[in-house]
Amino acid sequence: MQTEAAHQLKAVALKLFAERGIDGVTVRQIAEAAGQKNHAAITYHFGSKDALIRELIVDGARAIDERRTAALDRANANGGPGTIVEVMEILVETSVDPDPPPWGECYNRFVVGLQLSNRPLFMEAVDGQWNSGYQRCLDEVRRLSPDMPADLVNQRLVFMGGAIGGILAGRETELADRSREHPMWSHPETLGRIAHALASIIEG
Repeated sequence: MQTEAAHQLKAVALKLFAERGIDGVTVRQIAEAAGQKNHAAITYHFGSKDALIRELIVDGARAIDERRTAALDRANANGGPGTIVEVMEILVETSVDPDPPPWGECYNRFVVGLQLSNRPLFMEAVDGQWNSGYQRCLDEVRRLSPDMPADLVNQRLVFMGGAIGGILAGRETELADRSREHPMWSHPETLGRIAHALASIIEG
């Protein structure tokens, strides 16, 4: 069981990493932003900055996978998903934090930036885990695309995977700007429209 101080350090670190990238933030800055007078707090609670980053990756990936698996189970119990749009809705909605911190969602920005700057660290952290729900979604797309050549489906799934991360990271970045309104990104139908756009990538 982690302490409240450790949870606060993780929350603050995720925000800073999302905003500046992992190489743009020091452990001292994280400790100060979290209100820790001891600048060795990261080392004390996590062992190292890389260990903290790995824990953040796993925390978010596990939470998304659990939401995704539960959503798929509900859909399967009702005989679905019946369309590629429905699969994309599951992917999008489960990628969004239902209980974000006061400053907003950060995980998609964090992960997209990390994969651009240090993909090996990301892959090492997930180690082939926490993506069963994602793989199930891809299998549903394949099931719903019986007339499309397998190599074409797989290529479009790769395109979709890159698009969903970039779009949701962009959404988080815009919504984090509290200096003005963001009617497009805050619109209640936006997530559904993202799902339809992703489905268009698959369906051509």
